[in-house]
Amino acid sequence: MNNWKSYLDGFVAFMKIERSLSPKTVEGYSHDIWKLKNYLDVKKIEILPEKVEVKHLRGFINCINHEGITARTQARVMTGVRAFFNYLLLENIVRQNVAMLIDLPVIGLRLPVMLSVTEIDRMIKNIDFNVPEGRRNKAIVETLYGCGLRVSELVDLKISELFFREGYIKVTGKGDKERIVPIGSVAMNEISEYLKVDRQKLTIKKKHENFVFLNRNGSSLSREMVFIIVHQLSVLAGIKKQIGPHTLRHSFASHLLEGGADLRSIQEMMGHASIVTTEIYTHINKEHLRNAIITFHPRNF
Repeated sequence: MNNWKSYLDGFVAFMKIERSLSPKTVEGYSHDIWKLKNYLDVKKIEILPEKVEVKHLRGFINCINHEGITARTQARVMTGVRAFFNYLLLENIVRQNVAMLIDLPVIGLRLPVMLSVTEIDRMIKNIDFNVPEGRRNKAIVETLYGCGLRVSELVDLKISELFFREGYIKVTGKGDKERIVPIGSVAMNEISEYLKVDRQKLTIKKKHENFVFLNRNGSSLSREMVFIIVHQLSVLAGIKKQIGPHTLRHSFASHLLEGGADLRSIQEMMGHASIVTTEIYTHINKEHLRNAIITFHPRNF
């Protein structure tokens, strides 16, 4: 007999296989659905998903709003609920996605923190090359900034995915989607030097031989360690902004846009599924947009 669990099991399989979403995203969506189910249980509303109405979802939103959950988080929860009912619609379990009849909470545009080229240079100048991991840390910063990688993509980067002769690296991003990212000479040189010198001094553990970046014990580097490296360098550089590895990724995209790169190319290099995600950088680079109008509009000559 169908129940909430059987529907959710099918939804999870659909998200993993058909949509190729990351485990973290799938887990988040599952949590959202169980949150809705828990609300219905507390209200003693014993119905299957196909019987859920708009009034139930409005009551659910009102409930989590009174719990003090932010508008941004409410919108994220409803995104998961919408995805669930969209799956039920595709499976002909429901006739319409009732969650689409609920407006998402209005949230402001949150612009990412950026670093200037000067600030990035200051971070690099504060790397201590008297310690064994100095050259590695420089290669990490140059790769994050030079290729716009997510921290998960950096720690998972393999030696077999480096194609320096051709000038690119192969990256496995969200949902195990592979993409080709150009790599500049600075990042290539730093990685090459690290691989030839400092990495050779490590006793590398089995199954970690192919990872580019290793810790002092010869194992692949953790995400947490990359955060620590970037944070410590920002403090030493006197940067007051709250930054992490993702800040270097944002700076990569922003500086490309400032330099004249088109959004479509930036989208491909960053691995964004939608160009809407990439467009956030146009809100940051107002001067770039102004210059584009002055340069290309027929009334400005």
